[in-house]
Amino acid sequence: MLSIGALAKRTGTKVQTIRYYEDIGLMPSPERTEGGQRRYSTAALDRLAFIRHARDLGFGLDAIRELLDLSDRPDRPCADVDTIARKHLEDVQRRIARLETLRLELGRMLAECDAGRISDCRVLEVLRDHAECLTEHSV
Repeated sequence: MLSIGALAKRTGTKVQTIRYYEDIGLMPSPERTEGGQRRYSTAALDRLAFIRHARDLGFGLDAIRELLDLSDRPDRPCADVDTIARKHLEDVQRRIARLETLRLELGRMLAECDAGRISDCRVLEVLRDHAECLTEHSV
């Protein structure tokens, strides 16, 4: 059995985050000692490691909740998990496309800058005149 501090250290998760995950039901309420200290099992360690890894991969809490629910029912089709992962991949690809557009826009602004005076700054001029923006609110 692990204390909350040991669990936090083993998973690289803040104590406050563990408590939050308990509050929202991602982590089950742990056993407690007579003194009221939380004690976590190996299963809780594995579950928190799963949550932490999913968060590192950018999954949202709702998706993680669904994935945990599915993992608790191993007889369900894997297609359900694939659907969640595929949706997340599509979200990541959209963010990458927006970032690429942003990179191009910033590069264009800087390429047109002659490093003169602020009153002639091309970057500030482009930022003032949204009509010159390539992104059309997509970033």
